[in-house]
Amino acid sequence: MPPQPRDLTIPARDGFPLAARLFPAEAPQAAVLISSGTGFPLGFYDRFARHMAGRGLSALTYDFRGIAGSRPDDLAAMRMDYPDWGRLDMPAALDALAEAAPGLPIVHVGHSVGGHFVGFMDNHERIDRHAFVSVGSGYWGKHHRSYNPLELFFWFGFGPFDLMRRGYVKSGRLWRGADLPRGVFETWRRWCLNPRYFADELEGRLAPHRFAEVSAPIRSWIFTDDPIANPRTAPDMLAIYPRAPSEMIVRTPRDYGVARIGHEGAFRRGLEPLWDEIADWLVEPAERRPT
Repeated sequence: MPPQPRDLTIPARDGFPLAARLFPAEAPQAAVLISSGTGFPLGFYDRFARHMAGRGLSALTYDFRGIAGSRPDDLAAMRMDYPDWGRLDMPAALDALAEAAPGLPIVHVGHSVGGHFVGFMDNHERIDRHAFVSVGSGYWGKHHRSYNPLELFFWFGFGPFDLMRRGYVKSGRLWRGADLPRGVFETWRRWCLNPRYFADELEGRLAPHRFAEVSAPIRSWIFTDDPIANPRTAPDMLAIYPRAPSEMIVRTPRDYGVARIGHEGAFRRGLEPLWDEIADWLVEPAERRPT
């Protein structure tokens, strides 16, 4: 029987308790940190993490502060900013994985915002490779036109109304992710209304950061039916990592024999061929890697 996953509590850089889940591999050859998209709870990635463990990569998933298992009792009273996920939570999760898998190479899978925030990590150099999945700029004007009405209503109607009424954005029919803290929604909204997303803030509000120091290779998987992370928005995110060798891989749902992938479907049942593709690249032998 393969090792069973176990739930952990990880103290973030400032001591905030983060819910996490470790999926040990039976004979690990590497360890993979799985960083989630905005509002996706760690359980959403269980099947993918188990698959990675079966491929010899011990995997760690975790909830960012304010989300699901890392949600405080009084979410309306929570004070935080969106980049705290990259500055305080991601580095702590990486340290916890390194401690749980001593001596193993560490790689990273970032879904959506999980790829945006690598440059905020003070220990990013511990990661050998980054697989970005559905990682593209949040700027609404480069998203698919069919998606624009929904997101603009979210930014100007539903979200602000929920903040006024509850003090946070509640999960429901329009927003199907986990409840969102005010500090996530307000910063996310500001960035998504800016054609340069957060790039304009890197020299001011978001300093200090390490985006220009990240040098581990990045491969970005983009899907043709994703209205958000698409061939127009993905290069914008790769550009904020100027030293990292990067490439963008565009795939269709038909490539994997499924009807839909969208922005979140890459981690759902039926995408195991994609997961193998990601795992193969993450553990590619050093002698086959581009210099």
